[in-house]
Amino acid sequence: MMETPVLCIENITLTLGGRKILDQVCLDIQRGELKVLIGPSGAGKSSLLQCINHLVRPDSGIIRLEGEKLDAANTRALCSFRTHVGMIFQDFNLFDHLSAEENVAIALRKVRGFPRRAALDRALEELGRVGLARYAALYPAQLSGGQKQRVAIARALAMDPKVILLDEPTSALDPELVGEVLAVIRELAKAGMTMLMATHQMDFARALANEILFMEHGVIVERGTPEELLRPDAVTRTRDFCAKLVV
Repeated sequence: MMETPVLCIENITLTLGGRKILDQVCLDIQRGELKVLIGPSGAGKSSLLQCINHLVRPDSGIIRLEGEKLDAANTRALCSFRTHVGMIFQDFNLFDHLSAEENVAIALRKVRGFPRRAALDRALEELGRVGLARYAALYPAQLSGGQKQRVAIARALAMDPKVILLDEPTSALDPELVGEVLAVIRELAKAGMTMLMATHQMDFARALANEILFMEHGVIVERGTPEELLRPDAVTRTRDFCAKLVV
């Protein structure tokens, strides 16, 4: 008997400005899997991740976390869902007036009700996990882009998420900083974190993804393992797209 998926997306549809952004998108993620969304700009990857976390409300569709259907109209249920589904954005979304450890601690205090000292202790632990313990007192303006993204990852990890959504987490970084963020995500994957990640980092996807989902025009048009979609003799839309990427 197959285990219940950690996250199940059923027939998500989104229309904005008269244009269909997502069209009946379905996917499942099992515990410990890393699934990668790829596709051209405007394919719907970011919109799908935002709809899953209801940062953008889909027109229709069902989202289940560990088999339980999300009732997004219930504010308490939605807040609970978001504590279990972490989100990593392209542009970090840190609070500029808070230090790194305070950025990580704030949700623990405001959402989980941690006392200040306990929240800061947990924040320091998570910053250590992403290699930033000695930068805990610094503010975002004092950090590199890669360090800011690692703070954002630590913030998500502090909430003990069941799944993490990553929206092209390296796209805003200078090339020399990409590796440090991917290294953290690689360690999370090896530790069994369940993740859905939009990215153009195909070497990373080839090495670590359990499944690649190729999106185009708001639809998942291909899905399969990296070997199935990217092997040298594969005749796939995915391989054709990846061959045109500028490395």
